Amino acid sequence: MRIITHTCPTCGTIVSANELESNRVMKCPGLQCDDVLKFTDLPPEDRAFFLENIEQYEL
Repeated sequence: MRIITHTCPTCGTIVSANELESNRVMKCPGLQCDDVLKFTDLPPEDRAFFLENIEQYEL
C-alpha cells in the first residue's frame, strides 16, 4: 500500500487521496484557508494507482 497525499499549495495542509476521492471537490481543511482541493489535483499516476487499488484504501 502506498500513502498518497496532496498538499494544499496555499497553506501546506496535507490531505489523503481517499479523502479527496470520496469528496472529489472539497474546501481545504486548513485553518483560515479557502482553497478548493480536487481529486484531479493529484498526479495522473497517483489517481490511477489509487483507483486501481481502491480496496486497499477503504476504512
